[in-house]
Amino acid sequence: MGGSNMYADAETWNVFCGCLHDCVYCRVSFQRQLKRWGKRNCERCYSFTPHIHEERLSRIPSSKIVFVCGGGDIAFCPTSHMQKIVEAIAKHNIRCPHKTYYFQSKNWDSAKRVIPLLEAHGIRNAIILETLETNRDEAYPQISKAPPPTVRHETFTQLNYSRKVITVEPILDFDLNPLYEMIAEAEPEYVWIGYNSKPNLVELPEPDIEKVKQLINQLEASGIQVRTKQLRRPHSEPKY
Repeated sequence: MGGSNMYADAETWNVFCGCLHDCVYCRVSFQRQLKRWGKRNCERCYSFTPHIHEERLSRIPSSKIVFVCGGGDIAFCPTSHMQKIVEAIAKHNIRCPHKTYYFQSKNWDSAKRVIPLLEAHGIRNAIILETLETNRDEAYPQISKAPPPTVRHETFTQLNYSRKVITVEPILDFDLNPLYEMIAEAEPEYVWIGYNSKPNLVELPEPDIEKVKQLINQLEASGIQVRTKQLRRPHSEPKY
């Protein structure tokens, strides 16, 4: 399981692993991490094929933030296993009620199955997160097979769930006002923003740091808390 490279104070709880979005930046980050472990331990982890690890249900990390299924996308998790994950959290909450659980997806049209499970067990310390790297759909198929940003965001915004966070990481080149408006309409508790953490391994169409700072300023001026990571000059010039 181990720590999370994406969120401060978080540890990943990989009770479900794998994904079919095939994001180019994930190949050199999450997939590479899982492959190193999977090479000797789990063929499906090595191939990043969606699969469950039921033996880990009782091994919830001790960290303040638990990144649930961070080694994959919970959108691909069977509902029966989602139920077991939520039940394990509910049981753990009895003695450790002050943790925060992150459920993140690039496809909340599928991942939304977890919401009624959380509500049925009275779990209020779970946050749902959307990955929203840009507002631009046109060139996104070059980055990922996940639903286009505007499509997934519409689904996420419409979800009837009170605790939401948006992750703009790795940030791709964007249009300032459209992306700001998309984020603001979702009314997130806070927003994570960061550049590609592996710029020497994968080249992405990144925005200029000044535009990113403008986005941060607009969000903070509207009362939205921004948490940053890997803010730097872009590794390459924007390509779309």
